[in-house]
Amino acid sequence: MADITIYTDGSARGNPGAGGYGIVLLSGIHRKELSAGYRMTTNNRMELMAVCVALEALKFEGSNVTLYSDSKYVIEAVNQRWVFGWERKGFAGKKNPDLWMRFLSVYRKHNVRFVWVKGHASTVENNRCDELAVAAALGGNLLEDSGYDGN
Repeated sequence: MADITIYTDGSARGNPGAGGYGIVLLSGIHRKELSAGYRMTTNNRMELMAVCVALEALKFEGSNVTLYSDSKYVIEAVNQRWVFGWERKGFAGKKNPDLWMRFLSVYRKHNVRFVWVKGHASTVENNRCDELAVAAALGGNLLEDSGYDGN
């Protein structure tokens, strides 16, 4: 099975406001881009949503994945193992429990290594994800982020 490289980014205009995510998946010669926009959401929700959707898009369980993101919110929660403590405590007092539970469900199906990249820097694919996220947030037919509760 080929190694998979994923780049993700999320964006919200106004935070909260209209938002979107952008994803670039790379495996060998294959490339896939995904994006979606939402009427009302937050930047952190879009960053985490991007990771969830990207991992859910993988066709085979047990994939070896390197996931690049400029979201310290997501990267540190996983690499510092905070999210596992939050899970043990039922996500009490934590924002976005719906997405963290969704993340953990799909995360455990793969071998994922998270790498932080500086946003709006020289990382071509991260910049592409940002373009996709912004375009999705500004586009028509925005979706409802059913987990966004306004807090």
